[in-house]
Amino acid sequence: MRIVFMGTPDFAVPALHALLKAGHEIVAVYTQPPRAAGRGMALRKSPVHEAAEAAGIEVRTPEKLKSKEEQARFSALQAAAGVVVAYGIILPKPVLDGTRLGLFNIHASLLPRWRGAAPINRAVMAGDRESGVSIMRVTEGLDAGPVCAVESIEIGPDMTAGALHDALAPLGAELMVKALAKLEAGTLACIDQHDEATTYAPKLDNKETRINWRLLARDVHDRIRGLSPYPGAWFEIEMNGKRERVKALGSELAQGESAPGTLLDDRLTVACGEGAVRLTKVQRAGKTPVSGEAFLRGVHLAPGTVLD
Repeated sequence: MRIVFMGTPDFAVPALHALLKAGHEIVAVYTQPPRAAGRGMALRKSPVHEAAEAAGIEVRTPEKLKSKEEQARFSALQAAAGVVVAYGIILPKPVLDGTRLGLFNIHASLLPRWRGAAPINRAVMAGDRESGVSIMRVTEGLDAGPVCAVESIEIGPDMTAGALHDALAPLGAELMVKALAKLEAGTLACIDQHDEATTYAPKLDNKETRINWRLLARDVHDRIRGLSPYPGAWFEIEMNGKRERVKALGSELAQGESAPGTLLDDRLTVACGEGAVRLTKVQRAGKTPVSGEAFLRGVHLAPGTVLD
């Protein structure tokens, strides 16, 4: 089919590749404009932008789709359907109605749980044992459209948001290809969501990233892995009379009790409000990530030290 693809980050790239491999004609790719990034703040194209150019597909990067001109350009593509994957730009009704069969989204959760911007992080932070991908017909409501296909996956006890992201991206790509095959055959059935079961996954706030050692060990562990690798949960240590921020990128539940934030041993086990967590992967500012034990060999924090 003639497909318009709309996506921006790494998560969307497997879906673009899968659609091409399945034989669909991608008539245009919409992605967010290049943004300043890195130390030099040079303009950087999105991962989808680079993947589309490598495949020889026309790339469009409007800031918004609210103008009649942009909406007319979209409709002029005469696409059979659109595929939306973490595009990050609001789609007005003329765009939603701008293809023959509609727009379909890969959402990284088991809808209606975790509608919104950060479903992967929120699922891990909440301690969910299961996640997945949903293929949804896009409507004007926030991730509120009918669900056409679902595939679930287990969230392991120490699984990070990054690992879940990497597992869900190809899963969603495969499921979208199957859904489009049914759409083309006229057999795709979509079911309305049960709104009473809805939970929301708001965008991550920097205020959420500092570790609160007074929480239960399970909650600290879930917060750390739910924010790994980005933006990263963090704590502070004192080095040479200065406070230094350290990101915790991996952890596991451990044994031990003391005042919250107390370092219990030489393996970077830290006491929480109840129980303890062992930090298995950390990163100092401007440094590469290392194991907890390697971190202590370089920093020399004695057991009994109180973090933060």
